[in-house]
Amino acid sequence: MKKTNAARILDRLKISYELMEYEADEADLSAIHLAQTAGLPIDKIFKTLVLEGDKNGNFVCVIPGGLEINLKKAAFASSNKKVAMIKMKELEPLTGYIRGGCSPLGMKKNFPVYLDEAAFNHDFIYISAGIRGMQIKLSPTDLMIACNARKVAVSQDKEEEELSEQ
Repeated sequence: MKKTNAARILDRLKISYELMEYEADEADLSAIHLAQTAGLPIDKIFKTLVLEGDKNGNFVCVIPGGLEINLKKAAFASSNKKVAMIKMKELEPLTGYIRGGCSPLGMKKNFPVYLDEAAFNHDFIYISAGIRGMQIKLSPTDLMIACNARKVAVSQDKEEEELSEQ
């Protein structure tokens, strides 16, 4: 199994983790599809989202794969007034990663990272290893250490999102 930059960072920090390969589907890169394909619980798969704030620039949120980002909570957590997801075409030039293979570890620049508090409901979670078809299994606390992340509440389910837009 090929080591990724994200895995090498964890090695350098002497953080325990496991690499897990799965069959990536270019037509459906969603965390829900990954969970079904790999036979993993969706609440343990965390997706990496890159956002841009109106005051503090780019930052990263790591949230449960089955939930959505709450932009108001993300703005508050990052000390911005307004935030938005970056455009897909900006992802690779900004982070060095492609959609479906974006890890909070090993980006071109060390952006502030906000880890959703839901991660701490589990002994371990899965994040992208930095390429499509590979995940890293590690403890949320170790991920916080590796990314210098802050624990925050920035996720919501679809129903909450629809209510907050009304």
